[in-house]
Amino acid sequence: MLNRWNRQEADGLDPLGQLVYQSRLIGAEESLVLWGGGNTSLKIEESDFRGRPCLVLRVKGSGSDMKSIEPRHFSGVRMDDVLNLRDREDMSDEEMVAYLAHTLTDPTAPRPSIETLLHAFVKAASVVHSHADSIVALTNTDCGVKSVIDCYNDSIITIPYLRPGFRLSKEVADAIDQSPHCDALILMNHGLITWGESSEESYSRHINLVTQAENYLAELGRGKTVFGTSGISPLSDEQRRAAAARLAPLVRGALSRNERCILCYDDSPGVLDFVNSKRASQLSQIGPATPDHLLHTKQFPLYIAANESTLSDPKRFFEILKSQLDRYENSYRDYVERHRSASDPQLNPAPRVVLVPGIGIWTAGKDIRAATISRDIYRHTIQVIRAAEGHGAYRSLAEDEIHAVEYWPLELYKLSLAPPEKPLARRIALITGGAGGIGRSIAETFAANGSLIVIADLNETDCAAAANELTKRYGSGTAIGLAMDVTDEQSVKRAINQLTLAYGGLDILISNAGIARTGRIDELNLEDWEQSLAVNATGHFLVAREAVRIFREQGIGGNIIFNVTKNVLAAGAEFGAYSASKAAEMQLARVLAIENGQYGIRVNMINPDAVFSAGLWSPEIKAQRAKAQGIEVAYLEEYYRKRNLLQVKVTAEDVSEAALWLASDRSAKTTGCIIPVDGGLREAFPR
Repeated sequence: MLNRWNRQEADGLDPLGQLVYQSRLIGAEESLVLWGGGNTSLKIEESDFRGRPCLVLRVKGSGSDMKSIEPRHFSGVRMDDVLNLRDREDMSDEEMVAYLAHTLTDPTAPRPSIETLLHAFVKAASVVHSHADSIVALTNTDCGVKSVIDCYNDSIITIPYLRPGFRLSKEVADAIDQSPHCDALILMNHGLITWGESSEESYSRHINLVTQAENYLAELGRGKTVFGTSGISPLSDEQRRAAAARLAPLVRGALSRNERCILCYDDSPGVLDFVNSKRASQLSQIGPATPDHLLHTKQFPLYIAANESTLSDPKRFFEILKSQLDRYENSYRDYVERHRSASDPQLNPAPRVVLVPGIGIWTAGKDIRAATISRDIYRHTIQVIRAAEGHGAYRSLAEDEIHAVEYWPLELYKLSLAPPEKPLARRIALITGGAGGIGRSIAETFAANGSLIVIADLNETDCAAAANELTKRYGSGTAIGLAMDVTDEQSVKRAINQLTLAYGGLDILISNAGIARTGRIDELNLEDWEQSLAVNATGHFLVAREAVRIFREQGIGGNIIFNVTKNVLAAGAEFGAYSASKAAEMQLARVLAIENGQYGIRVNMINPDAVFSAGLWSPEIKAQRAKAQGIEVAYLEEYYRKRNLLQVKVTAEDVSEAALWLASDRSAKTTGCIIPVDGGLREAFPR
């Protein structure tokens, strides 16, 4: 591993700045820590609130990520307060957390790491703890202690696995006192701790020891075929991704029967090498690489015993999936019952990771971030298994220890602090015509309310720009942009496949794409008529058909919202092509509602009018409508405002709010409905 410490960058920083710099270097190495894992600290002379000098431990706060950590994420703990605990015999986790809250120099700081006392009891100024893949691979075998000794001789201390907390902190401090010549320590099945008198020293020592382990494992594993031969004939990239797109909604629906989830798909070479091997079914069921991994991947993944014929037959695949998922969840409940206390809740028994030979893996989470974390961690679990099997037989924690971590009261307490989910949390929304106007506004409103967004439109660049804007505002992975021509069956299917690969399925379709062609019927050319029908009728049919297929495969309901128009109820002169094609759209929506209610699929309509921010109102349309009304173009918007009963301007945001209500569970018992968003037009009242 490369030592990335740059003295030109670091030497000008104050001690806290160097701690931040050190932590970010560690956070940038995925093989050291992932997604909030690991912790660092530094003991610094500071002034208390009365201006008196005191020694303070700056330690990573709970929930912060070293990749992007900032000074404010390091909690300050008064050393004289925490060192008083060194002679205590025992302390519960709850007592320790409560005590640490009183030691903070700033009561509003984040809760300090559960390993704060471990850092405090190490006498050196700087301490680094990581879950390095190579270290975990060294320890997680039937010969773990021997491997550590062979790799490092007597230069490093080893501590048998203990869950983080007071006892582990005491064990570490006692072991260091008994071996003062050592400057590093390995926690079996957990990770590496190094220390030094500066951030640079503890960091460099850490990198050197990790590199030593990497070299040792590489030498032992050289020339070995760890996972064995492939147990399934590999598919081409195109075949594999087509199969994954076809099967993803089945997987998502099955995993969502307790609570809805988002999927993340991975078919990277290392993942395929593992899941396609004959040993994957056995190795994947041994257990997690570290306690931190467990919290994101559960005890085991679900392994689907698939073959070539299964992958080409979705019905057969679903039968196998359902049977093995039932077995998995029953086994999980039995495991919980073997160890649970009366106060333990029953966590969701569904797996977080699904392995499918020939396909790859799916990871599940409440949102795309959680699913991505599980994916990244399981990738590293595979790397740990590979390295461990190169020098021994991979081993994990004992079952009672696994349960103790998964149902650790402090972790359960963290779950209880999670804010209420937003109205569209765990939902995936496809918005056609989503790059501008009403579609763009709906995308913004839905993202703000927790939905993942798929923006589909003709121009791929515009889609990508709109998606990137949402991602910057609401977080990585929140939105994707897909080129789609709603009148082209293959274009629609291609985009739908990309959607299911990205997120696993679909919950909401906003069928919004539309065009307006004007002209008296006797003057209208055939091309404008046919194009109106293609976009405003056939386009909605093609997209809705694919959405309904996904909804039925998932088996968890679905929601379709058609952006229609007031013209279907109150047609306008010289809008014949538009009114007729939109009327076809409305009838399509009604039939879809009739055909799919029994599957929990709701279909509703919005009838907007005079939304001038929408893309339909081109300069040509404005000129034509102004001429028809006998007014100047400049007065057109004011004319439409005054003609509705409320005499209000109708905006894209107004339409978005109606769409939000229809998409959320607030309208759970509404289908086949038309909601006018027109300020009130008597002739367009739904009848």
